[in-house]
Amino acid sequence: MSQATMRLREPHRHRWPALAGFGVAVFVAAAIGGLGVSGTSSEYNGLEQPAWAPPSWLFGPVWTVLYVMIAVAGWLAWQRVGFTLPLWLYSAQLVLNAIWTPLFFGAGQYGLAFADIVAMWLLIGATVVSFWRVRRAAALLLLPYWAWVSYAAALNLAIWQLNT
Repeated sequence: MSQATMRLREPHRHRWPALAGFGVAVFVAAAIGGLGVSGTSSEYNGLEQPAWAPPSWLFGPVWTVLYVMIAVAGWLAWQRVGFTLPLWLYSAQLVLNAIWTPLFFGAGQYGLAFADIVAMWLLIGATVVSFWRVRRAAALLLLPYWAWVSYAAALNLAIWQLNT
């Protein structure tokens, strides 16, 4: 068996534990984002917001669905290529995802949070492109996340402008 074949097949040996690992990684990113940040709903409701801002109760259900899709997308891509460039991009956007909530809510740094979300948006796009080349289903699973982050970036910018 060639090394290339072994590299492609190796991830399949640990497929189900790896899915759990991707779930844990995404959960950790979400948890880190929420660490030390309490009262986000009341803080969000207390901000000047554009008329098109969603109610605070919507964020929990949306992010729950998105985080499941993000975990499955990473797992699907990993099965094809292991931990290579597409997964490095995936990991980098996940780190920026974890940082955004403490910046926006914990520190009230709306401008810095906007810079973070723009970088995250770019990395999600790069991840989608790289996943498309590896496994299209993985890329498609990230499209709702990319769309939501697009909306969240516009909301972040509007809130930053309305509250400075």
